[in-house]
Amino acid sequence: MTFDRAFLETWRTILTSRTLLSTMLLAVVLYAFYYPAPYSHETPRKLPVVVVDQDDSALSRAMILDLDATRAISVAEVVANLADAQADMRKGKADGVILISDGLERQLRSGTPGSGIAVWVNATYLLRASTIGETVTAVIQNIAKTHLLPGGQISRGGPPVAVVTEPLFNRTGGYKGYVFPSVAVIIIQQTLLFGAATFMGGRRRTGLWRMGAAEFGGTLAAFSSVGILGCYFLFGLIFWVQAVPMDGNVVGMMIVVPIFATAVAALGLLVGSVFDRSERAIYMLGPTSVPFFFLTGATYPLDQMPYFVAAFARLIPSTSGVHTFVPLNQMGATLGDVAVPLLTMMALAVVYSLLAYIRIVGSSPRSTLTSAP
Repeated sequence: MTFDRAFLETWRTILTSRTLLSTMLLAVVLYAFYYPAPYSHETPRKLPVVVVDQDDSALSRAMILDLDATRAISVAEVVANLADAQADMRKGKADGVILISDGLERQLRSGTPGSGIAVWVNATYLLRASTIGETVTAVIQNIAKTHLLPGGQISRGGPPVAVVTEPLFNRTGGYKGYVFPSVAVIIIQQTLLFGAATFMGGRRRTGLWRMGAAEFGGTLAAFSSVGILGCYFLFGLIFWVQAVPMDGNVVGMMIVVPIFATAVAALGLLVGSVFDRSERAIYMLGPTSVPFFFLTGATYPLDQMPYFVAAFARLIPSTSGVHTFVPLNQMGATLGDVAVPLLTMMALAVVYSLLAYIRIVGSSPRSTLTSAP
């Protein structure tokens, strides 16, 4: 089979197979809108908290009103017993407990130690926990400036120094802008990996999985083109539609995308050639999506992982993909800035293509099969 015929036949198979079409094309469109939807507000809003007001002073009441007036926190209840508040948090009625201890106002005005504010948060959701802590800190600082000292001064040395924090790349400071650019790389990889492996598993079941060199090249090019279209769709249209922060190197991204797509497609064909049926590819590869995301280093730095874990992570195309595409798309990096992950990605594309060629084509090309009319 010639290269161009294999390319067209592979695309025809993808478009006419319900499994491949839904896995490789429709799933990308679905995830493009489904995954960012829960984070449309970008930052947590009106997280319920229970306040334990043991001080019961004008300052503590003003603090409670200020907490409830923030966008991040909603004071669900004010109680006097800490045990009741913690029980409500354990039952899921609140995301945090804020304790205003007895004598807080007197302690703040006199500067004597002994009282303070304690915060307990549900650490199951790290973003919620950090948001509650940051909000409480901001409210306390505002109370100190507006209620404790005349003129809003914190110290006798003059007005306080204003500290302005402005995010550099994720300008909204939201979860979607932080995680979706990395997850988009995983979406492309997993849908393409599943599709190519399913395709090869189906061919193994029929016994026609061996290919000639030209047929292998056309098949690999067809699956790579699917990945290329998916990358351009997500990194271009969907990032714009979803208002994902972008300061992109468009030319660099367009150069790198075919390398990444080839690495993933070759890996999918190689892995799929091991399975004896198409269904087994989904069963075996399905649970890998979440581990692969954590191995990208998006949530935990690679250099802080055990050496053997970090070494294994670099064998996965999405790891070098995240470290290449996120700087190119969100940080305006040049190809020189991402040279190390880019070279890793190129090496993976060459190695996986070569291994897939050896596995599927073998030392001698398969002779062209003809079928009886």
